[in-house]
Amino acid sequence: MRELYIKQKVFSLSEKFTVKNQQEKDVYYVEGSFMQIPKTFSIMNTTGDEVASITKKVVSFLPKFFVEVDGQEVVTIKKELSLFKARYTIEGAGIEVYGNWWDMDFQILQHGEIVGKVDKEWFSWGDSYKIEIIDKEMETTIISLVVAIDYVKADGTASV
Repeated sequence: MRELYIKQKVFSLSEKFTVKNQQEKDVYYVEGSFMQIPKTFSIMNTTGDEVASITKKVVSFLPKFFVEVDGQEVVTIKKELSLFKARYTIEGAGIEVYGNWWDMDFQILQHGEIVGKVDKEWFSWGDSYKIEIIDKEMETTIISLVVAIDYVKADGTASV
């Protein structure tokens, strides 16, 4: 098992942040597009190669987000029509998310097996998440999913 940490700056216009390991060394760099349509996030390894991307679909009745890992679409996050509380579904690659993903406290399963866990760090300035990678093969997908869910949450609160 490997633990990774995401700490976002509260007032960052550039939407850049890093994913660090337990020794506080950078493992991934995340960079959001600024004032660009469609909104995208690129996830790069330490050599600067893009390993994943998140894109918000521009023309859609309800918001839809695509997660690509190594150039392949892996997951789609779609908002569902609901009257009171925003509801989203996650589809693709046999991935399911159980728990409270609005509070960033959930498990990620693939074909019924736990491959990762996410916990929000509560006493920190800005959003900080602890990510446990149980299946090393799923690491990039899990990091991408966490960034995508965090963006979906931020996008949902901005449009309310």
